[in-house]
Amino acid sequence: MTAVAPSPERETKTDEAPRSTLGARYALMVFSLVWAAHLTALLGILAGNAQSKIALHFQTTEIVWFTLAGSLVGTFVTPFVVKAAGMFGKKRVMVVVAVLGLVGDLIAALATSYGMLLVGRGIAGVYLAAGPIAYALTRDIFPRHMVGTATGLLGGTVGLVAVGGPFLTGWLLDDFGFRGALWFMVIGAAIALAALVAFVPESPVREPRTRVDWLGGLLLGGGLTAIVYGLGEGSEWGWSSGKTFGYICGGVVAIVAFVVVETRVPHPMFPMALLTRRPVWTTLLAGALAQASAFSVGTFMYLMSLMPSIPGVSDGLGFSATHNALVNAPNSTVVLLSAVAAGTLARRFDGRKVLCCGALIFAVGFLLTSQYHHSEGQLIAVGVVGGIGMGMIVSTVPVLVIQAVEPSEQALGSGALSMLAGVFGAVITQVVFTVMAEDAKVMHGVEFYRDAAFTNAYLLIAGLAVVTALLALLIPKTQRIDEVEAGQAAP
Repeated sequence: MTAVAPSPERETKTDEAPRSTLGARYALMVFSLVWAAHLTALLGILAGNAQSKIALHFQTTEIVWFTLAGSLVGTFVTPFVVKAAGMFGKKRVMVVVAVLGLVGDLIAALATSYGMLLVGRGIAGVYLAAGPIAYALTRDIFPRHMVGTATGLLGGTVGLVAVGGPFLTGWLLDDFGFRGALWFMVIGAAIALAALVAFVPESPVREPRTRVDWLGGLLLGGGLTAIVYGLGEGSEWGWSSGKTFGYICGGVVAIVAFVVVETRVPHPMFPMALLTRRPVWTTLLAGALAQASAFSVGTFMYLMSLMPSIPGVSDGLGFSATHNALVNAPNSTVVLLSAVAAGTLARRFDGRKVLCCGALIFAVGFLLTSQYHHSEGQLIAVGVVGGIGMGMIVSTVPVLVIQAVEPSEQALGSGALSMLAGVFGAVITQVVFTVMAEDAKVMHGVEFYRDAAFTNAYLLIAGLAVVTALLALLIPKTQRIDEVEAGQAAP
């Protein structure tokens, strides 16, 4: 695969561009990509909080499929979407997935039955592939000296989602019910589509148009989907059940078969030679574990904050959703500020060291959280420490991927990171819940957790962050972000 080289005039002009501000056009490009990349996270918060009301309205015991339908479809189609983005253009493909997301969300909002609702959520799941493409597109359309800052903003603005998402959810559900949340999903998808069309230029970087490796894509997408589904249902089916074993092992066999197929077909879905390069596989391994650890911990903190306090049964804090949003607001603000700062640091210093420091700070933050999580003041204080580390992680990992791959490989690299982080996240979540179950009590069909369960969960997350820091040391030194080939679509 070869990249499209920029013209000398374009490169000169890019290098002379003002470095103090992004300018209105670049600001709109950043907004468009941020909205497109993080819309999935925002909608995930809305969907998670709307589940109970949806289950009551449709009188279903299968509410798990409300969120699972979209995530499974997204996991399955991501390899095909990433391949199409490389061949036909990243913006063009993002517009297509945004259209599908809009159609799916519209079907869900208009649903008169639970089955129709699941169909809509499944179609909308295609939009999950927009995230990795947005990071790849950032490399192509910003001037070289802006790529690090823009990528840091793209990663770090997850803090804005964490700040605003819970407040938005509370307002929509309290004033408009679950239909309000579903219609906001439609509005969000429409904004993403309009912004992409209006403000984001197309990338000139292309892979050669070759025959699609359908078998490889089916094996990879199907294998990952089977593993994620098996892990997601393992706690209900039982970890020793044949059903759980069948899905997970079947997924692993499919991925092994994918590797074999990719070494034999003339135009593989994912070139195996890419993964044999040390800068690539070490970056993907450390980056995926870092992201999975950072994003998974929110599940347990949310559970601890909202579960009721019942002496001898549950040591939850009993916060309301709005109160929890207020407590987490300082942490989310720190994530955003830290991410912007880390994106700038990655331009001037070794990105590996920035990731290593971020992971260690994150580990310290959750080591402290394991001991101090019993009041608003404690959570705010330790949350600031963890937020600094999380901001450094979410902004530095995409930068390291840019440094590790060529422009024509960027969509593949970002897609591989996204898929690997998804699998790691599923594994981490299930392992932590298994550990927490040792200090849990079931009452009236609900599993409640005692304080030791939350302590052990945070200690495990802190340990994974230390492992991430060690893995970051394995990444070989590469070009700094300002030195990589980028900015080809920037005027």
